[in-house]
Amino acid sequence: MSTQTDTRASALIIHAHPETDSFSTAQAHAAAESLRAQGYAVEFIDLYAKQWEPVLDRGEFEPFEGPFKPQREQWTAVKDGTLPADVRADLDAVFRADLLVLSFPLWWFSLPAILKGWLDRVFVMGGVSGGDLGAFDQAALTGRRAVVLATTGGSADAFAPDGAFGDINDFLFHIHRGMFEFVGYDALEPIITYGPAHLDDARRAEALHRVRHAFGNLHHRPLAASTRYRDLTATS
Repeated sequence: MSTQTDTRASALIIHAHPETDSFSTAQAHAAAESLRAQGYAVEFIDLYAKQWEPVLDRGEFEPFEGPFKPQREQWTAVKDGTLPADVRADLDAVFRADLLVLSFPLWWFSLPAILKGWLDRVFVMGGVSGGDLGAFDQAALTGRRAVVLATTGGSADAFAPDGAFGDINDFLFHIHRGMFEFVGYDALEPIITYGPAHLDDARRAEALHRVRHAFGNLHHRPLAASTRYRDLTATS
């Protein structure tokens, strides 16, 4: 896998929205602009634009006998150097980046399928965690940061702990703890625009300004709420 050679801080933005004119896409590009303005080397992967194949199946691995066990075949492909070219390219991009940004609209309180499929295929067993690696502080991506950049359909009040939907941190826990921290990242507090479809142009412009400001101050951004489980992991 590739290692970093550029001395600048580096970021990888994985964006998942099918509409190029969406607010979600606009805020992903606002994040990229803010990072570049700070001197980051930014890679931007638009999953819909590149028509990413999200389905993990046995067809992407070398022929084998017996039942399909995805993690076993991923680990074998890592060791044998036989990962599919699209997976290998994006995995190399992950390892080039100090910062990972997952940009998406919150659909059914979770990730769009194409982004979940990217994680299924690119966060390979034996490459980012598991296999000869461990999890959490024993995984491959320790010392790096990751952050969710999302939009919602509901308001901020709806995603408050006592809101109609419940605490936004509960919906993002599986990402922060099970995807970011599990493979070694420090998960930062998410950057979210609530209900952009209900905002007028002026308030959307303000929201984009807040996104730029948030990415301009990542060094002051607190860790995600999921970090409260770190001590439990360290002592278990």
